[in-house]
Amino acid sequence: MSKKSDFEKALKEFVTTLQGYISSEDGQWTIKGFIDIYKNVYTISSDTKIISKILEIHIFPKLLELSEKHGYKIVLADHQNYYPDISFVDNENDSVRFAVDFKTSYRLPSKPHLCNGFTLGSHGKYFEDRASTKNIQFPYGTYSGHYCLGIIYDRVDSRDIDETKIHNVDSLASITSVVGNFSFFVAEKWRIASDKSGSGNTANIGSINNIADIFEGKGMFSKLGEQWFDDYWMNYKKITVPDGKGGTKKITSLKEYVAYRKGDASLIVPKHNGTPKKVK
Repeated sequence: MSKKSDFEKALKEFVTTLQGYISSEDGQWTIKGFIDIYKNVYTISSDTKIISKILEIHIFPKLLELSEKHGYKIVLADHQNYYPDISFVDNENDSVRFAVDFKTSYRLPSKPHLCNGFTLGSHGKYFEDRASTKNIQFPYGTYSGHYCLGIIYDRVDSRDIDETKIHNVDSLASITSVVGNFSFFVAEKWRIASDKSGSGNTANIGSINNIADIFEGKGMFSKLGEQWFDDYWMNYKKITVPDGKGGTKKITSLKEYVAYRKGDASLIVPKHNGTPKKVK
C-alpha cells in the first residue's frame, strides 16, 4: 500500500473510535459546559463556531496518539486563517505530508438527511498557485492528500437549554448537552465538493449537503476526478461565455464548465437535496 492509502486507512479507522470517546451511552456529548474554580458549570452556547472549536480541542489528544502510532508529527496552523487545521508530517521523510481539516455541521431538523454543509478551504491564491505560501502552512502542492475529518450532529432544541443557568459540578449528569447523536467521516475534500462557493465567503469551496453522499464520497466531482475539481475551482467565475441573449456571463456551474471544456457531462454527480422517497 502507498503512504497515502495507509494514511487514509488509519484515519478512517481512527474515527470509528470517537463515538465512545466524545458521547455518552444515550448519545449526548460528554462535554457539558465550562467550569470555574468554584466548581460552577456554565452551559455551552449552541453557536456552531463554539461547538466546532471545542470538538477540535476534545479530539486533539486522540489525534496526537494517532500521529505517534503511525510515525507522524502534527504541525498546527501558525495562524487562525491558515489552511489546513493540522498537517501530518512523516517523521522519516518530511516531504510526505497530509492536510487534515476539521469539519462540523448539524443535521437540518426539517430534512434530517441533509446537513447545513461546510466550506472546504479557499480556492484563492494558495489553491491556484500550488507553490504559494499565502495563508497556508505548507504549499498546497506539497501535500500528498487533502482530507476532511468530519463530525455531523443533532442540535438540541433551544427550549431545552437555559444558557443563563449556573449548575453545580455535582449535577453534571443532569445537564442536557447542546449537541448529540454524532456521526463521523473521513473524505478527501474533492470527493465531497459541490460546484458552489461556501456560505458567507465567495472565496471558499462549498460542500454537498446530503449526509449519505458525504459519507460515501459521492460529491459532484467524484466521478469526474480530482483534476476536474482543481481545474473548475481554479477558474471559478473567471471564464466568460455568451449568455444566449446577446450578452455574456461568467461560468458558475459544473454543467456549464464541463460543456465548455468538452467533457462528459454524464459524469457529473447531481446533488440529492430533495426528500428521499419512502420505501413501500
